[in-house]
Amino acid sequence: MPELSLFTGANLAYVLDLYERYQRDPESVDPETRAFFEAYPLSSLLEQSVSTDLSNKLLDAAIATVRLARYIRQRGHLDADIDPLHLSPRSSTELELSAHNLTPEILEQLPSSLIGGPIAQETTNARDAIARLRQVYSGTIGYEDEHIQEAKERYWLRDVVESRRFFKDIDAGRKRDLLHRLIEVDIFEDFLQRTFPGEKRFSIEGTDALVPMLDEIVRSAAIEGMHEVVMGMAHRGRLNVLAHVLGKPYEVILKEFKNNIGGEGTSVSGSNFEGWSGDVKYHLGYSRAFRESGVAEMPITLVPNPSHLEYVNPVVEGHVRAAQERRDAMGRPQQNERAALPILIHGDAAFCGQGIVAETLNLSRLPGYRTGGTIHIILNNQIGFTTLPSEGRSTLYASDLAKGFEIPIVHVNADDPIACIAAARMAFAYREEFGKDFLIDLIGYRRYGHNETDEPRTTQPRMYALIDAHPRVREIFAHELEKEGIVSRDEAAAMVNEVRERLRQALDVASRMENGEENGNGHMPPPEEDAIATGVSAETLLSLNEAMLEWPSDFHVNPRAVKQFYEPRRQAIHQPHGIYWAHAEALAFASILADGIPIRLTGQDTERGTFDQRRLALYDVETGERYAPLEHLPQARASFAVYNSPLSESAVLGFEYGYSVHAPDTLTLWEAQFGDFANGAQVIIDQFIAAGYAKWGQSPSLVLLLPHGYEGQGPEHSSARVERYLQLCAENNMRVVNCTTAAQYFHVLRRQAALMRHSPKPLVIFTPKSLLRDKNAAASLQELVEGRFQPVIDDEEARKRANRVTRLILCSGKVYMNLLYQPSGEPREEVFKEERLAVVRVEQLYPFPVEALAKVIGGYPNLRELVWLQEEPQNMGAWSFMEPRLRALLHKLEVECPIRYIGREESASTAEGSRPRHLVVQERILRAALSDIPALSLSRREAARIAK
Repeated sequence: MPELSLFTGANLAYVLDLYERYQRDPESVDPETRAFFEAYPLSSLLEQSVSTDLSNKLLDAAIATVRLARYIRQRGHLDADIDPLHLSPRSSTELELSAHNLTPEILEQLPSSLIGGPIAQETTNARDAIARLRQVYSGTIGYEDEHIQEAKERYWLRDVVESRRFFKDIDAGRKRDLLHRLIEVDIFEDFLQRTFPGEKRFSIEGTDALVPMLDEIVRSAAIEGMHEVVMGMAHRGRLNVLAHVLGKPYEVILKEFKNNIGGEGTSVSGSNFEGWSGDVKYHLGYSRAFRESGVAEMPITLVPNPSHLEYVNPVVEGHVRAAQERRDAMGRPQQNERAALPILIHGDAAFCGQGIVAETLNLSRLPGYRTGGTIHIILNNQIGFTTLPSEGRSTLYASDLAKGFEIPIVHVNADDPIACIAAARMAFAYREEFGKDFLIDLIGYRRYGHNETDEPRTTQPRMYALIDAHPRVREIFAHELEKEGIVSRDEAAAMVNEVRERLRQALDVASRMENGEENGNGHMPPPEEDAIATGVSAETLLSLNEAMLEWPSDFHVNPRAVKQFYEPRRQAIHQPHGIYWAHAEALAFASILADGIPIRLTGQDTERGTFDQRRLALYDVETGERYAPLEHLPQARASFAVYNSPLSESAVLGFEYGYSVHAPDTLTLWEAQFGDFANGAQVIIDQFIAAGYAKWGQSPSLVLLLPHGYEGQGPEHSSARVERYLQLCAENNMRVVNCTTAAQYFHVLRRQAALMRHSPKPLVIFTPKSLLRDKNAAASLQELVEGRFQPVIDDEEARKRANRVTRLILCSGKVYMNLLYQPSGEPREEVFKEERLAVVRVEQLYPFPVEALAKVIGGYPNLRELVWLQEEPQNMGAWSFMEPRLRALLHKLEVECPIRYIGREESASTAEGSRPRHLVVQERILRAALSDIPALSLSRREAARIAK
C-alpha cells in the first residue's frame, strides 16, 4: 500500500493530473504509473483516509480543477489581452468553469494545493488560486511553453511566471523613467513626421515599447559582466533604436534626412559621391560603448542590414560567435557563451515567411555555430506591407515557427510597458539560466503604412480606423501614472516639451553641419598583391607534413585509410609532382597556423570533403572518438577549427560573413558542397559579401571555396556560376581566382592570409573536382618553397618560339588541363607540337590582371587572333566579363587582331545531363581550339629574321 501522504500538498495536483490522463487513456502514462493505478485505484485510496485533503465526493471536482489549471497554463494565451487593437478577439471555452462542471462554490471547498506552484502558497482555496491563475496567464502577456520537452525548463518558466518575479522592483522612479523613455521614442517619430513629411523612415509607432525593452536587456547584460551585445533588425523602428539604444546623435540622423545621404539614388549638391554608394539611412549600422555607474564599459553594435529583412540573422550570430571566442596562450579557441549576447528583432510577416529564419534557428545548438542563446523579439505590426496574417501565414501566431526548436514564447501587449519590461527580464534570465533562445512576440500595430508615403486605408480600412482612434502608448502610460499619483499631467507635458526642444536644437546643428560623406568609403586601394612572397621553406613543410601524419598511440585509425590516404603523403611530398590538391591545402593551412593566424573552415561535409579528398579529422574505429591533427599541430601558434555545417547555404554563409567581419585576424573559409549550391546563398553574396564595403565599409577576408568544373555530372553539379561573381566585381571589391594547379591553390591561400591585415577583401576560389587527383595538377615541394601566386601563367614552351605564335588561347581552370592532356593524363601531342599555338592561363579573373596580361600578349608579336576558351556556355562563364576588357587591352597595346570565343553555345541550363553527351560537346570544344590555326604570313624580311 503506497503512502497516503503522496496524495496531499504539492504532490496532489500532480497525482490527480496523472490519474485523469490514465482514466482517459491508460497508454498516455508510463508503464510504472499505469501499473500503480491498476493496483491501487485512486478513489479507493482516498476513501481509506479522512486525513486527505479531499473527501471522496469531491474527487471528480478535484480532478476537474487540476484539469482546468492545466488548461489555463497551456492555453491561457488564447484568452490573453495581447492585442492593443483587439482585431481578432479570441477565447477558449476550455478555460471556463462551466466547461468542467465547476462553480465558484465548489472551488471554494477545494484546497489551493490542487493548483500547485507559487500561487498555491499565496491563496487559501482553489477558487482564489484559479482566479489568480487566470489573471497571470490571460493578462497582457500570453505564455507558451508546453512544446518544451525539458521538464526542468518548464518548471522554471512556470515558477517565474506565477511568482511574478519579473514584475517586482518596478517602483515609482522606474515607472517615471519608463514614461520619459516612451516620450523620447514617440516625440522623435512625431518630430521627423512634422519636419520631413513623406520621408521614408519606417517608424516604430505602435510598438514603442521595443526601445525600453532593449534598454532593459542591454543593462542586464552589462550588469552580468558581458563584454558585448550585437543586434540585428530590419528597417521598422531602426532609426529609433539607432537614436535611443545605440546613442546615434540626433543631429547626425537629422543631417541624413536633410541631405538624404546615400538615400534613394539622390546626391548632395557640391559633394563628391563618385566611387561609393552608401546606403539608405534605415539600413545603416552603428556601435557605441554602453556606460553605467559601477558597470564596465560594454560595446553595443547594430549590424547593418539590407532590405532583405531577416538575412541579417545569421550574420549577427557569426559576429557573436567571434566575440565569444578568445584564444589561450597556445592559440586554442576558448568559447565563453556569456561573453556576448545576440539580439534579433524580426518582422511578424518575415519571421514565418522567410526560410533564412528557420535556417538560423537551426544553428542555435550546433557545436560550430551555437552562441549560448539568442533573444528574439518579433516587432509584430499584425500586417506585412498590405498583407494580413490570414494571407501571410498558416499558423495562429507569427511566432509558431519557434515551437519546432523548443523556444519559449511570450506574447505581450505593446500598450503595456510594464508587461514588456517583465517579458524582457524573463527572456534574459532564461538565456542566462539555460543558454538557449527565447522569443518575445511584441504585438502592436504601425501607425502609418508600410512606410510614411504609403496609404494603408485603402487596403486595411477597418484596422486603420481602429489605429486612428487609438491613443499613443506614452499617452496611455502617462494617464496610468497620473492615476497612480506618480506623474502629473503638467509633468508629462514638460517631458514632451523638453524632448521637442532637444530635437529642435539638434536640427539647428544639423543645418549648420557641412555636407559630407557620412558613410563614404571610396574604392578599395589596389594593393601590391603579386609581390607578396608566399613560399615556405622545405624544412618547415617537411616538418609540418610529418606532424599532420601523427596521432596518439592509443588512437585506432582505420587501417585502410592509413594505407590509402595518410601514409602516401609521407612519400608524396618528396616526389616531383606528388602533392595533390587537398595535400597542398593541408600544408597551406598548417603553415598559416605556424605563422600565428587562426583558421575557421566550415561547409557541408567539409571535414572530409565532398569528394573524399580532405579528411581533416580521424575517427577511432573502436570508440568513434575524433582527432584532427591540425587542431594539435605542435608548430601551430594559432587555432584551427573545422565544422561540418547543417544542410544550409544562406544561414551558414551569413554566419561566416559575420564571423569574418568580427574576427578580421582569422582566416575564415566557407565551402559549398558543389559550387552550384552557393545559389542558395545569393542574397548573402550579393548584399553582404560583394557590396558590404561600398554600402557599409565592411571588408572581411572571407574565402568562398566553390567546386566548379564540367565532368558530365549534370546541370546542378557543374557550374559555380562564374559569371555571377564576375558581374558583382567592381571597385576592387573582392578577388576571384580559378586555379589550375595545387601549387597555385597553396599560394593563393597563403596570399589571402598575408593580405588580411592591410588589404582585407573576400576571395572567391573556383576549386576543382577532377583535378583534385590529377597528377598534372599536382605540385612539387619546390613549387611550394620558391613559388608565389601567379595571376597569369604564360606558356613557357611557346615563349621560346614566340615569333611563330599566331593563336594565343587564354583560358582559366580545368579546361586548360583538358586541352593539354587526354583523359588518361597523357599529353595531347598535337598541342605540344603545334608551333603556332600558345596556351596561357588566367588564374586571377578579378581584379583583372591588366599588367600581367599586357606583358604576356606583348610577348607574341605576330598574333593573328586571341581566343578565349571556356567549357561553360557562352552566356555563362567568364567570356562576357573578359571580352570587353581584352578588347580594351588590345586597343591600349595597339595590337590588331580579333578576339574569338570557343566554348559551349548559349544555353538555358548550365550543363549537359548525361556524361556521354558531355564528352561529345567537350571534345568538340577542344577540337575547335586546335583547329584552323592561322598561318604565319610573313614578309621575306620577317621570315629571315625568325630563321636567324
